[in-house]
Amino acid sequence: MVNLALGTSVKYLKGVGPKRAEALARLGVRTMGDLLYHAPHRYLDATRVTPLAQARVGEEVTGVGRVVSTGVIPTRRGLRVFRAILRDESGLVECAWPGQPFLERTIKRGQLLLVTGPVRYYHGRQLVPREFILLADAGEEGPDQGLVLPIYPATEGLTHRQIRALVHQHLDALLPLADDPHPRTLRDTVGVPDLRTALAAVHRPATLESAEAGRRRLAFDELFDQQLVQARARALAKRARAGIRFELTKQLTTRLKEHLPFELTADQRRAVREISDDLTAPLRMHRLLMGDVGTGKTVVALFAMLVALENGYQAAIMAPTELLAEQHGVTLARLLEPLALVPELLVGRLGAADKQAARERIASGAARLVVGTHALIQESVTFRRLGLAVIDEQHRFGVEQRAALVEKGDAPDVLLLTATPIPRSLALTLYGDLDVTELRERPPGRGTVKTALRTESARDKIYGFIRRECAAGRQAYVIYPVIEESERADLKAATTMAARLARAFPDLRVGLVHGRLTADERDATMRAFRDNAIHVLVATSVIEVGIDVPNASVMLIEHAERFGLAQLHQLRGRVGRGAAESHCILLSDVSDAEARLRAFSETTDGFKIAELDLKERGMGELAGARQHGGIALRYADLERDLPLLEAARRAAAGIIERDPTLARPEHAAYREQILRRYERGFELFRVG
Repeated sequence: MVNLALGTSVKYLKGVGPKRAEALARLGVRTMGDLLYHAPHRYLDATRVTPLAQARVGEEVTGVGRVVSTGVIPTRRGLRVFRAILRDESGLVECAWPGQPFLERTIKRGQLLLVTGPVRYYHGRQLVPREFILLADAGEEGPDQGLVLPIYPATEGLTHRQIRALVHQHLDALLPLADDPHPRTLRDTVGVPDLRTALAAVHRPATLESAEAGRRRLAFDELFDQQLVQARARALAKRARAGIRFELTKQLTTRLKEHLPFELTADQRRAVREISDDLTAPLRMHRLLMGDVGTGKTVVALFAMLVALENGYQAAIMAPTELLAEQHGVTLARLLEPLALVPELLVGRLGAADKQAARERIASGAARLVVGTHALIQESVTFRRLGLAVIDEQHRFGVEQRAALVEKGDAPDVLLLTATPIPRSLALTLYGDLDVTELRERPPGRGTVKTALRTESARDKIYGFIRRECAAGRQAYVIYPVIEESERADLKAATTMAARLARAFPDLRVGLVHGRLTADERDATMRAFRDNAIHVLVATSVIEVGIDVPNASVMLIEHAERFGLAQLHQLRGRVGRGAAESHCILLSDVSDAEARLRAFSETTDGFKIAELDLKERGMGELAGARQHGGIALRYADLERDLPLLEAARRAAAGIIERDPTLARPEHAAYREQILRRYERGFELFRVG
C-alpha cells in the first residue's frame, strides 16, 4: 500500500501506469498534489438538460443521449455530412455535423454524448452541435445527469474524460491531504471557503456558482503567495540604510520651479510630492513612475535628481538608446541652464579622450548629474557619491543591468520610469515589489492626435495627404509589421515599401530603419529624421520608444491589425509632440479587426487602452516572463479578480510587516509553499 502524500508520484495511483504518468507529466501533473490542483479549464452545465423529444426548432439546447446509429451522407453540392441519431428516455433526435465526415472514426454506436447547439428544420428536426462531449463509451455507465461537468486540460494519449475519471476515482483520498494554511479570520475577511471545500467544489461542483467559489479560493491562494514574495522583496529593497537621508533644502528645486517655461500639471505636482516623501524617509526609495506618452515624466525625475544634488550627492539617469540619452541630455541642459548646471553625457559613440574626461569628472564628483546609456554601468565608470539612480524605459533593461547601475553607489534611491501604462491589476502583479506613481494628465499646449481607420482603397488619398503635410514642412512615419516580404505571409514589408515610397514621393527624402540594422546605422537615420534631412521615415516597431521629433505630424501604420493595442498606442505617441495637429492613420482590410481598431481610434488614454489590451490578449501574454522569476497564474483572472488581488496584497503586507522572514510557527506553511513554488524563495526568505 503506497503512503498517500501530496509530494508522492502519481504513478503510484491506481489507474496510472508508466505511459499515463508520461502523458500526465506533459500537463505538469507529476505528483498527487499536482493532480489535486489540476483544475478544470471550463465546465458544461448539464443541470438544465433538455429531453431530446422536446428540442424545438429555433432553440439552443443541451441534450444527453446514447448513439443508436451513425452515417455519412453526401449532399448535392458535394458536402459530406456526418449524422448520428441520439436516444434518451423521452425519444430521438438527429444530430448533423456538415463537412465533418471524419467524426465517423470518433463517434460510435452505444456511446453516451452530451451535445450543445441550435435546432433547425431540415427534413425534420435536426440538432447541429457546436460542441459535443463523450460522457461514456458503449456499455459504460454515464455520470449522473443533472451534473455540472468539469472539462480538464488534456493531452495526446489522455482525454479530458480519462482525466475526469482519474480525479473522481481518487478525490476522496486526496482531499484530506490538503491542509489549509489560512486562519478562519483571513478566509472570512476575504470571503473564500476553506481549502478542502474549495477543491471539492472545483472538481465536483453541484452548480456553476459553487465551482466559481472554489476557483476564487485557489485564485486567492496563488495571488497571496505572489504578493508575499513581492512584499518581502519590497521590504528588502527599502531596508534602512546607513548615512543617507535626504533633506528638502529647496535650493535648486525652487529655482527650477521659478524658471520652468510651463506650469506643472496637478499629476506632476502629486508625483513630485510622493517622490520627495520617499527621498526624505529613512528607507530606500524603490518607485516606478508610470506615465502615458507625453505626460512629462522627465521633469518629475529632474526634481528628484535635484534633491540628491542639493544634499551633495550625484544623480544619474540611464536610457536604453544613445538617441534617447541625447534627447534627455538636450532637454535637461535646457531646463538646467538658469541654474548654471550642465548635465554630463556618457554614451558609447563619444571619442576615447572625451569618454575618459567624462569618467574622470564623474569619479571626482565634478559631474553632478549624469545622463547615459549602458556605458554608465561599465566597470571603468565610478561615481564619487551616487545618491539617486533613475532608469528610463526600465523594461528595456534586464534586472542585472538595473542592479549594476544601483551598485555604483552606496544603496542609492531608485526611480524607474516607463511610458507603457498597464492596468492596476497588472502593475500589482508585475511590479508589486515597487511603489507605483501614475501620471495620466497631459500638459496643456501639446498638439492633438486624430486617429482614423482606413482601408486599402484609400491609399492614394493617404499618400496625397502625406505629400501635402511634407510640402508644408512637416514629416511623416510609415510603419510596417515586418522587415522583408515572405511567401508565408501576405504582408507589405518595410524594405520593399521604402523603395516604392521613394518612387511615389520623388521630391521627398525617404529613410528606412528596422531591427536588423546596427545601432549606429539606426541612430544615424533617426538623427537625420530628427534634423528634417529625411521627410518620410519607413520603419518597423523599432521606433515605438525613444525618438522625439516635434515636427512629425503624420503616422501611417500598415497592417494595423498585426499590432497589439498598447504597441499601436506607443507608435501613435511618436506624433503630436509639437504644437501642430497630428494624424495617426491605421490601414487595415481585415474585417475581424475592425471593432478593436475602432475602439483604439476612439481614445487616446493609454490606461484605457491598456485595459482593452488586457481584455483582448489576457494576463499571461502581457506579463510574459517579467513576473520576477515567479509562476504564471493558473486560476486567477486579473480582469475580474482585482478585489482578490488587493485583498491578497493587504494580507501579505500585514504578515511580512509582523514576521519578515515567516519564521513564526503559524506561518511555516506559507514559508514552505514559497520555497517550493518560487525560484527566488530561498534568496528572499533566508533567515537573518
